[in-house]
Amino acid sequence: MDFPEQDADIFGELEGQDNHGDGARQSSSSSSSSSSSSRSSSNGSDGGETSSGGSASASGSSSEGEDNGEEVEKKVHGYEERDLFGSDSDEKDLFGSDNEDYCKTLANSPFPVPAYFLPVIRNTNNQNRGNFGRGRWQNDRGAGILPRPGPYPQRHNYGYGSKFNSRHDERFVSELKLSKSEETLSRKCIAFQEPCELACYSRVEGGDVHFDDRSLRLFKRLITEDVGADLNEGYDSFIEKKDLGSEGFGDLLAAIRNRNIPLGNIHFVTFRNNLNKILATAYIRNEPWEMGVHKRNGVVYLDVHKLPERPKSDLDRRRCYWGYCFESLATEDPRRADGEGIHHVDANAEYCSVIKTKLGAHRILMGAEMDCCDSTDDGRRFYVELKTSRELDYHTEERYEREKLLKFWIQSFLAGVPYIVIGFRDDGGRLVRTERLRTKDITQRVKMKNYWQGGVCLAFADEVLCWLYGTVKENEDYILQFAPPFNRLELLQAQSCPDAISNHVQQL
Repeated sequence: MDFPEQDADIFGELEGQDNHGDGARQSSSSSSSSSSSSRSSSNGSDGGETSSGGSASASGSSSEGEDNGEEVEKKVHGYEERDLFGSDSDEKDLFGSDNEDYCKTLANSPFPVPAYFLPVIRNTNNQNRGNFGRGRWQNDRGAGILPRPGPYPQRHNYGYGSKFNSRHDERFVSELKLSKSEETLSRKCIAFQEPCELACYSRVEGGDVHFDDRSLRLFKRLITEDVGADLNEGYDSFIEKKDLGSEGFGDLLAAIRNRNIPLGNIHFVTFRNNLNKILATAYIRNEPWEMGVHKRNGVVYLDVHKLPERPKSDLDRRRCYWGYCFESLATEDPRRADGEGIHHVDANAEYCSVIKTKLGAHRILMGAEMDCCDSTDDGRRFYVELKTSRELDYHTEERYEREKLLKFWIQSFLAGVPYIVIGFRDDGGRLVRTERLRTKDITQRVKMKNYWQGGVCLAFADEVLCWLYGTVKENEDYILQFAPPFNRLELLQAQSCPDAISNHVQQL
């Protein structure tokens, strides 16, 4: 489990691909600029696809003309422009003074505008029921005069219009329909700035918060020696994590104020969890979520909202504990002697890093909980993400790579975590094996199987953040939700702003 120094960069291949892609686009833009400029004057109806590349073509053509000084040959669809009607310059000018018939035309016509009264055309396309829409009446004939026959209730909001298949909510403000395909999003190249840590804070057992790294644990490199350990050990004394609500967000804002981090040029302040939900929605369309949206002084604060869950069974709580137990097993604990088992696990103790990054044009300040850290040979510290998963088989491997690896990659990539250590367990909670993954290698692993693309997640998030920041208004509160039928994001009006955000704004 040694971590070489040269492997600590998670942005290596992704940035390289982006740079190559930009170069390829620039070269293609400059080479095709002459044809684009000529087509733009003749084909005014091609705005569907040429509007997005029009600015690049225009800039490319102007730069070529200035640099080379060569005369550009006009071509239309790959062929040279020709005068199809000849070049007879001796023809009479139809609009000149020598055309007497044209000059004598009156400005106002003495004849009235004809009015044609055509008979109403009846729809005779009713030979059989195959030509009808759903039900007894055709869709384009409007609502029927008589009620539907039989003891069936009326079908409300049946037909065309915005009321069809929509849920009515008086809090509704705006929506973003998820209509863009994966292919369309994959064409966008969204830059992502390498995350930079600005501050941190620790929550210790008991709930006290300190603005230091006392809760940060050190990764145990010899975790492979614990293969076969029982993750049920210490379950009886397990202290579950409390739902702090907006109070947890207040701790993040307090850490920002403690380090005097300026927010003048920041667009979004959030926990990483909210960004995880947005990026994962590019592919996972069956998991509902929501978050609070509050705009103050030009900064949009995204507050975590926890949806109601069904009551957890003992097996659910035990599986949750297996993850915390593996984290304790994979980290150094000075209070635990060598070979000593896990006795006390408190899920409320945590270490959180405050990170600044940039997704597209959006400057983001986020808090991210870190499991543990390791260091290179020269003493440079980096974080390690710890995960647990059921041992894979033929039937579960595809879903694991489609969904779990997607979530693992998003969570680690956003915070700049270079390594993920996964503990695989059996159904009884016994550790079977461990695997170390480099974050930047995950996308290459799924790329050959065409399961998902990291660039599509970034492009989708850029679309959502652009729509969100441009829609919300200053000093107003909203709820952003993704709910059934899972075909759009909805922005709803909220009643109030959490006290943690209001107090933070007053103290700035």
